[in-house]
Amino acid sequence: MSVLAHRLDGPEGAPVVLLLNGGMMSMGAWEEIATALGTRYRVLRCDLRGQLLSPGAPPEDIRGHVPELVLLLDHLGISRVHVLGTSFGGEVGVLFAAAHPERTATLIAVTAVDFFDAAMLEDVDRLRALVAAFLAGEGTATAVYDYVAEGAFSPEYRSLKAADLAARRALVSALPKAWYEGLAVLLASLHTSDLRGELGAVTAPALVVSAERDAAMPLERSEGLAQGLKARHEVVAGSGHALIVEATGPLLSHVLAFLDDSRNLAPPVPGSAPGTA
Repeated sequence: MSVLAHRLDGPEGAPVVLLLNGGMMSMGAWEEIATALGTRYRVLRCDLRGQLLSPGAPPEDIRGHVPELVLLLDHLGISRVHVLGTSFGGEVGVLFAAAHPERTATLIAVTAVDFFDAAMLEDVDRLRALVAAFLAGEGTATAVYDYVAEGAFSPEYRSLKAADLAARRALVSALPKAWYEGLAVLLASLHTSDLRGELGAVTAPALVVSAERDAAMPLERSEGLAQGLKARHEVVAGSGHALIVEATGPLLSHVLAFLDDSRNLAPPVPGSAPGTA
């Protein structure tokens, strides 16, 4: 299996921040955040298996993404990272931190949850049905995007950014069927995303950032994640689930403050190479 598609930017020797995409993201969606982080940190972006730029079928269990990340870090010679994941990537980030505490300097989980309850899984399965209908030639890609956008953004943002969202809708609708096939597996793997049994294995300082009006991953379950991780918990007022797009500025403020504080919370591992913690 090939190494995940990736991009590494930022000053040599600086600590590394690993960015993990939401389910329907590709690494380019991090540009504003990566640019801001890149003045002080090396920034490693990647597409998980099943996302746009990394070929091959994604694992059916969400935990299967963790070895892929280890392979990527080993390939780049990076021993330790600050992990920042959003939504699906936030879930994967927690699992990485639990499985590899020695490689995790800090953990930031954005709009992520401790587990998917029945109502959340019903919502996931409605989206899966739309994807399956499109792949079977019985539905449309626009129906998939419209369903996601309604749950991802607040009504006010959808109204304010209608033109931008329409342009994104056209781009997503033009993606190849292989991307939708990968998305179908990523969505199905959310049925395996109950993190509660693994939260106690996370030893890194952690931050959970939630969106006040998150319709996809409700605040109650983000609070559960923060409690399980004994994490700092910040809530961004007014935003929907797509926090990295809808409220980039407030999110960055929380992330940078936490990373700056973490220099005293998470000292480098003795003997680790410069720029890896």
